[in-house]
Amino acid sequence: MDNRFDTRRADGVPMRPLACERCAAEVLVRKSSRQQTSVQWNARATAACAEREAAGRTGVAFEGCRSLRDTIREAAVAGRIEIVDERSATAAHQEPGHRG
Repeated sequence: MDNRFDTRRADGVPMRPLACERCAAEVLVRKSSRQQTSVQWNARATAACAEREAAGRTGVAFEGCRSLRDTIREAAVAGRIEIVDERSATAAHQEPGHRG
């Protein structure tokens, strides 16, 4: 069985590579909505993440990278990462016969 992560989605919006502005760790990202973000880490990104490394040195549980979270938020605001439910809403408003 092939259990590699499948970046394809039924809605046609795949995960996209994005590098953290702090440490350049590159992950795959998908924003389904403003509230929901999927992040796929690989070994290289895990090793490069400064916040993961700092948590490991102190023994504190790693609960996520604030720098990466900020990078993702900024990329979404700037339009470098698509927000799926906003795309769906825009498409619905553009359908022929739709009154919005």
